[in-house]
Amino acid sequence: MKSLWLFLLPVIFLFSFTRIKHPYHVGSVEINYNSKSKTFEITGRFFLDDLENALTKKYGKPFHFNDEKYKAQLNVALKNYSAEYFKLKADNRFLKINYVGYEEDSESVNVFLESESVSSPKKLESAVSFLYNLFDDQINIVHMIVNGNRKSEKLSYPNRYVYQQF
Repeated sequence: MKSLWLFLLPVIFLFSFTRIKHPYHVGSVEINYNSKSKTFEITGRFFLDDLENALTKKYGKPFHFNDEKYKAQLNVALKNYSAEYFKLKADNRFLKINYVGYEEDSESVNVFLESESVSSPKKLESAVSFLYNLFDDQINIVHMIVNGNRKSEKLSYPNRYVYQQF
């Protein structure tokens, strides 16, 4: 029992800090075709601290999620950041991507985007490089869903391109 406490006390001490660095740099991007609106609904999910640090590095000023006074600055920065680090083509045509907004919790951020209208896409191509400006070991898991058909691929830095046929 004494050896268990000797092990647990340092672990409890380490986990008592409010922010603990995570050892992996992973994000996910879901590109889902909505057949009713004929648009792609895109959701990027990233660790909150990673995205804060990527924005800070990119724009040279601090950003803080979970702080209301940064909300307007975050919306502008995320709109610009998404436009640079995410591109989408359907049937060999680049689609205009609109920034919709973001949602955060204590550890992660969801970034919401939506494409212009496109009818019955058969070939989908995307360039996804979120957080590549911060980490050279970043992994982005990309899920493409068209008419219920889901295809997923893992992108590891520096690879940023996904091609799928539907």
